[in-house]
Amino acid sequence: MKTDLADIFRHFRSEGTFLKGEPFGSGHIHDTYKITTAEEDQHNYILQRINTNIFKDVEELQNNIFQVTSHIRKKLSAIPGSDPDRETLTIIPATDGKLFYRDDKGDYWRTYIFIERHRSYDKVETTGQAYQGGRAIGRFEMLIAGLDPSGIYEVLPGFHDMEMRLNNFYKVLEKDPENRAAAIQDDVQFVLDRAEEMMTIKRLGKEGKIPLRITHNDTKFNNVLLDENDRSLCVIDLDTVMPGYIHYDFGDAIRTTANSAFEDEKDLEKVFVRLDLYEAFARGFMEEVRNELNDTEIDYLPFSARMLTFIIGLRFITDYIDGDHYFKIHHPGHNLERARAQFKLVKSMEEHREEMEEIIRRLKG
Repeated sequence: MKTDLADIFRHFRSEGTFLKGEPFGSGHIHDTYKITTAEEDQHNYILQRINTNIFKDVEELQNNIFQVTSHIRKKLSAIPGSDPDRETLTIIPATDGKLFYRDDKGDYWRTYIFIERHRSYDKVETTGQAYQGGRAIGRFEMLIAGLDPSGIYEVLPGFHDMEMRLNNFYKVLEKDPENRAAAIQDDVQFVLDRAEEMMTIKRLGKEGKIPLRITHNDTKFNNVLLDENDRSLCVIDLDTVMPGYIHYDFGDAIRTTANSAFEDEKDLEKVFVRLDLYEAFARGFMEEVRNELNDTEIDYLPFSARMLTFIIGLRFITDYIDGDHYFKIHHPGHNLERARAQFKLVKSMEEHREEMEEIIRRLKG
């Protein structure tokens, strides 16, 4: 049964008259629509059906986003020349004042103002784009610095917890509910060979050598909006803002920024780390955060790119073995293709480890 987007939209305190709604973006999790209004002088909007299989506490989820955007908006308002309506998300409350609307079928919806004149990229093409993406993520880290962790609910406990992700993998591998494991033994061995090293950031945190911060935790490049001139504008998709380590954000951003190919590239010969894009992103990022990070945090930024690429690949392959329940897939075997593309990128980063470390040492100064 087709969703009546006009009916859903009228339950929010939006301005303007619904003209049309159409699918928007390339996200794996939520159902996202762009709502175009009839009046030229009114905002357009993003309308999302929230995936409650993943985000089970919608009220806490939305409260997190409100806390983050309010904090950022307050900081931006004190910066001359900033434009808070374009440089952070704006939540539109429902008509009952809540930050979401629940329809008659039990589905949860939310609405944001659509940020006009923006560009987003699933694949980075130029060093200029990479540099501006680094500035955007770095600036986001600085804007949320000082955010009270007690006001942020951990909506996805252990989201980047390597120990938890590995344990999930081992359990699913043992159950093998779809009998898929036997055919992918090379991929399984890839995980097992690197499991211990990939615990490094968690160990550093336990030892108190790196501080726990409030981080975005899902900084793939298409969550960065650039303006019409490809300058840094805004970081979106704030569902996963939680306590974490700076390496989660830098690493995930490099995973997509410096990837020569798409996340699900089938031809693995096309997948490798582009050091020019890595350096450009790192330069923009470090310009914003260099004085905020301690030496250990900076020294492990190159490793974090391998770690986050590994953990995303680990999640894809775990979901594949388990029967494809978490990520949206577009054809059979899609999650396996995604995992293999991530693992190939890890291999490329391993081959260029020394160059990646030298770039960060140079930027550290």
